Amino acid sequence: MALEIETAQRPSNDPPEIRQLIREIGLANPLWGAPRIHGELLKLGIDVAQTTVAKYMARGRRPPSQGWKTFLHNHADGIASMDLFVVPTISFRLLYGLLILQHDRRQILWLGVTAHPTAEWISRQLTEAYGWNAAPRYIIRDRDAVYGDVLIRRLRAMGIRDRPTAPRSPWQNGYCERAIGSIRRECLDHVVVFGERHLRHLLRSYATYYNETRTHLSLNKDSPLSRTVKRAGRILCRPILGGLHHKYVRI
Repeated sequence: MALEIETAQRPSNDPPEIRQLIREIGLANPLWGAPRIHGELLKLGIDVAQTTVAKYMARGRRPPSQGWKTFLHNHADGIASMDLFVVPTISFRLLYGLLILQHDRRQILWLGVTAHPTAEWISRQLTEAYGWNAAPRYIIRDRDAVYGDVLIRRLRAMGIRDRPTAPRSPWQNGYCERAIGSIRRECLDHVVVFGERHLRHLLRSYATYYNETRTHLSLNKDSPLSRTVKRAGRILCRPILGGLHHKYVRI
């Protein structure tokens, strides 16, 4: 933006173009206050008082601190989330699955299965999920009582910052909730689970499909483990999960 403004002599009334510029800078930079905008104007050779800037700057509705969605976006490469979900079996026995999801590529890092989830069991699953790999900077979870002091101590030992969601706010763990919804809609709703071993096999197969084959809108139609585009060769169809899904490749 180029504005030709005479600054040798300050006018008694602020020109409309200066007022408009102050407003535009304020709208484009909602985290800036009057002193910051005033300093920027001085560097542009526009000599106005800071009180003038405070008078004409836009009053944004956004808070000075980043919101939850902004936090997730800015730190996606260092955030993981986890959540438990319930799966009934053919005998009406309840099993519990634990999902650990990496945010940047929406990759399923771990899917554990147990009939009796405890803080000790979740801590072991978290350790196995990362192994020798670098742990995330933050992990998001809900406030379920099963996440006890044992898990919190394990997170601290691994250098992970615990970020529990607000009470009754599942949307704050939206990536994990959406992934669990996909697991249900694309897998569990179409099969009858016979037991813990069977569920573990189903989830392992689905995780492989989800990470290596399934395309995601948020990844510009790519998969978490990026797939290369192949334009030559014969198209071959390979069934996944007993034909519930298919993988298409060129050979």
